[in-house]
Amino acid sequence: MSENEVKSEPGRVLTEADSGLHSGAATSADQSNCPGRKVMSEPLHYQSLISVAKQLRLKELSARALTEHMLARIDALDGELLSYATVTPELARAQADRAEEEIRAGRYRGVLHGVPVAIKDLCYTAGIRTMGGLKVRQHFVPEFDATVVRKLEEAGAVLLGKLNLTEGALSAYNPQFPIPKNPWGKELWAGVSSSGSGVAVAAGLCFAAIGTDTGGSIRYPAMANGVTGLKPTYGRVSRHGVLALAESLDHVGPMARSVADVVALYNGIAGYDENDQTSLNLEDAQIAEPAATNLTGLRLGVDAEWFSHGTDPGLLASLEQAIDVFRALGMECVPVEMPREGPMDYRNLWLPLTGYEAYRAHRETFPTREADYGGYLANVLRMGMQMTEEEYAAAAEQRIEFSARFEVALSEVDAVICPSGGMVFAVNAHAQQGDAEAMKEVVKHFQGQFTIPADLAGTPTLSLPCGFNDQQQPYVMQLMGSKFAEATLCQIGHAYQSETDWHHRHPDY
Repeated sequence: MSENEVKSEPGRVLTEADSGLHSGAATSADQSNCPGRKVMSEPLHYQSLISVAKQLRLKELSARALTEHMLARIDALDGELLSYATVTPELARAQADRAEEEIRAGRYRGVLHGVPVAIKDLCYTAGIRTMGGLKVRQHFVPEFDATVVRKLEEAGAVLLGKLNLTEGALSAYNPQFPIPKNPWGKELWAGVSSSGSGVAVAAGLCFAAIGTDTGGSIRYPAMANGVTGLKPTYGRVSRHGVLALAESLDHVGPMARSVADVVALYNGIAGYDENDQTSLNLEDAQIAEPAATNLTGLRLGVDAEWFSHGTDPGLLASLEQAIDVFRALGMECVPVEMPREGPMDYRNLWLPLTGYEAYRAHRETFPTREADYGGYLANVLRMGMQMTEEEYAAAAEQRIEFSARFEVALSEVDAVICPSGGMVFAVNAHAQQGDAEAMKEVVKHFQGQFTIPADLAGTPTLSLPCGFNDQQQPYVMQLMGSKFAEATLCQIGHAYQSETDWHHRHPDY
């Protein structure tokens, strides 16, 4: 990597001469102009997945040494950040040793071979507890791996451990479970429900992580922690062995520090699975490794009135700067008109669907063990228990009608730009544990109009950093696309990241 320090003004487009980004060199940040770490070259734990994969393949880096480095970092920092529910050092070392032996013998499996990653503690791991943030699952040890876990093992990845999340992947934590701390500020919200995934990626405690998204749970923690996240088309990634929140809305996807890294992890977990009846049996699930290129011929949908309503002014300015970057990259920016329902309208459509399906996912333990549930999840399950089939069918009909309108708007362009769920904010433990009064302060910050629609419709989204405010809090934008548009979204996002350096800014850990 280049040893030449790069300084950049916030929001300025980098040139190839400025940063060496096109040659794969690391960038650095001038702390007088922007938040985060000022570095001559990125330390090992903040290097990209793609970079360490290349070093592993070329035998310039030992899988065991890399794994020991990451385990030591977790040991030193995660007692404060609380991103991991379970660390798996023995498994990680065994997988690293096997990867190292195979790579030395010329049996290289691919870009994930020997790379330390982590998974949300919603995914089954044979012989390793899978709690899902639930007290009723506190001692549950599965007998088999989730499909995504099996695929990662087959790809040769190294599993560092399981990551914390909200209770049952809803919006609040069980009072007896830890709340991950945002590395950009301990008082800041870390997002829901894949909060541990967002924190671990942002703080350099893994090179990529698995998250899930039912109403925004990849996009909220991507936004809060300033990382990149891909919510694939529903059915692209198997849900087999993943504890359900609402099975018709649950998506599984990758989180990392760059689009290229997200693509690498996505390719490792995507594809048809006969064990999941909602899995899509399509041959084109993989995404080609993104290459920096201009975006001439692609159309970016802009609905300024829609994405500006209730949006933080600084984030709004960053979105407008991002639009300028896309325009400079050759995209045609065209007006679109997105559905105009408000955040509460979306929530009122999404919540009955979620509650009804969540209750059915928890029938073995609710209401028989209701005392072991946090109040927020218990209330939602109780609502779902009281719903009739007719009420659920009516909500499903509303979903179909809305999704059709949403997909029509998406079909007019290659991507639509908007916030990734809003702006990070300060929050206290009472609110995060679902206290009814304190929770109001959290909910008012949710911009559900930018997260819920793509889960209702099952369409893909890509979240990526696009700036910071004066308080060293990240801004993150979202690109929405039509079904099966993952590759196009990643092409657009990678081109943006090839010309800017927001994704290279790291918290001071």
